[in-house]
Amino acid sequence: MKMNSAQIQQTLHTLNTAELNAEAIPAGHPMMSQLERLFGDHTYFLDSRGLNIVEPVAAGNDGRLGVVVNLASWTDSRAESLQPHQPEPTETVVDLEADSRH
Repeated sequence: MKMNSAQIQQTLHTLNTAELNAEAIPAGHPMMSQLERLFGDHTYFLDSRGLNIVEPVAAGNDGRLGVVVNLASWTDSRAESLQPHQPEPTETVVDLEADSRH
């Protein structure tokens, strides 16, 4: 899913609270067209696990939740190269409406 700026910030907060050293890949990044061709139209995040997206998992009275899904893992400890694999949902859940309820 493509995220708005509040959702991106909430996702970064959640990932970084889990000490995953995450950053969002900017929409204008040169790799974005290749990522979208390979994985679809999403907001992409890099963290200590590799390349991730967020997929909605539940909607309810308390807002919408999303799960972080890992699409590619780092090939070594230097985090210089990614190896794509089948999407793997992680245990990290993001409250996608956290900022909109304040």
